[in-house]
Amino acid sequence: MISDRVSERSANVTDGTADMYVMGKSDGSVVPANPANKGGAEPSAESAEERDPAKRNAEQDVLCRTPSRNKRRSRGLHGVREAARKDSELKFTALLHHVNEDCLTEAFFNLKKSAAVGVDGVTWHEYGRNVEANIADLHGRIHRGAYRALPSRRSWISKPDGRKRPLGIASLEDKIVQKAVLWVLQSIYEQDFLGFSYGFRPGRSQHNALDALYVAITSKRVNWILDADIEGFFDTIDHEWLIKFLEHRIGDRRILRLIRKWLCAGVIEEGQWSKAEVGSPQGSVISPMLSNVFLHYVFDLWIEWWRKGRCHGDVVVVRYADDFVIGFENHSEAKACLEDLRKRFAKFGLKLHAGKTRLIEFGRYAIERREKRGEGRPEPFDFLGFTHMCARTRKQGWFTIHRHSVAKRVRATLQAIKSKLRKRMHRPLGETARWLRSVVRGWLNYHAVPSNGRCINRFVDEVTRLWLHVIRRRSQRGRDRWSWTRMQRLARRHLPRPRIVHPYPKERFRARLEAGAV
Repeated sequence: MISDRVSERSANVTDGTADMYVMGKSDGSVVPANPANKGGAEPSAESAEERDPAKRNAEQDVLCRTPSRNKRRSRGLHGVREAARKDSELKFTALLHHVNEDCLTEAFFNLKKSAAVGVDGVTWHEYGRNVEANIADLHGRIHRGAYRALPSRRSWISKPDGRKRPLGIASLEDKIVQKAVLWVLQSIYEQDFLGFSYGFRPGRSQHNALDALYVAITSKRVNWILDADIEGFFDTIDHEWLIKFLEHRIGDRRILRLIRKWLCAGVIEEGQWSKAEVGSPQGSVISPMLSNVFLHYVFDLWIEWWRKGRCHGDVVVVRYADDFVIGFENHSEAKACLEDLRKRFAKFGLKLHAGKTRLIEFGRYAIERREKRGEGRPEPFDFLGFTHMCARTRKQGWFTIHRHSVAKRVRATLQAIKSKLRKRMHRPLGETARWLRSVVRGWLNYHAVPSNGRCINRFVDEVTRLWLHVIRRRSQRGRDRWSWTRMQRLARRHLPRPRIVHPYPKERFRARLEAGAV
């Protein structure tokens, strides 16, 4: 049995960009959707260990068995969501019973079947051959305290700047339990997270964050942009602070013990085990939720408190995981915020990346002001794969923001396609065409935004050239037989046409407002 082999080795979700929390002088244009988050006059991260006595949980419905492939959450978690939404101070003392066999089975079927295996070497298909018995055994070990987390297997992926990013690949059973615990935590924290927080949250995609940022800068009095990046965030999360933050809401010691096991399981690289004293492995199922909880207390609540007590002008914030952008009306407030933010992060073991954190002039009047001073165009900034630039509309000359795909990321993508095409050089042409079509379609689905038309056209043209180069190298006669005209016909037949598929940010933002996202 797979489970024996493993054991031996060891919202009501507020949805939409309308919740971006345009912060500053209130003009009534956007209403915060989480009134319970407003809290007191100072951030609560420092008081994590000084909470009031725990309140008793509201009565929960009993979990019922649901088909795992339907991706339905348990009915009991609906009660958790309602209780968390009604009382922002409620501390949940009994949560592990929601991690039952039905939840674990559903978590198993929600995992990616072709994902890389961890140190246990167990694949999804192997585990699924006797899934009911394996899940029953796993459930028993969890609830009697015999479950042991296995170390993550270290893997490295290349970044566009040439550096390597470490990934931690968890074992299959760890992924199953983490997914189930993720759903439990999600039902609580989705009621607490602020509206400007995006990333790894249901209904809050990267394009939702990009829309929110565009609307905030173009509709508010933004003159300065703080483009910030946390240096090695996932590798520097302080475990003790994280547990203290979780204890604000989680009173079930068994859930906290599970999280500690995952944090302290360590990493195996080339057969060598190393202890993990800080950080949460990137690539694990539970890490995004834990990172959002950590930054909720370290950054989100603090910036909400800071802008209310320290600012007189408009302040806008959009955060996607560990990347965030803050817009300011006043330069003095922007400089003060940057200085206070460095101190705030240092208190919790974090550090702003010196080379990627900048305060730049950006906004509606940035072009005019810099022209009067005899300076060049406003500096652009990168966020979520796009370079944002100040621009004017062609006809009326109104202020707008142009978003182009980040050049170094485009080059890295083309380089990856080039190397894979070489490996597929002698594959059938139709097989390569199907693979290349899926790759190009996926890239276009993300990057085909308004004002990025020239870039997506160049991308498809360059992919076509790379494909032509590989086809010509298949044989000595290939160069004579394959002209650029013939290749263009082949590309038109098999590759997606480059066209804008995303609406303008304001249109999609307004549609979400009308749909009741706030």
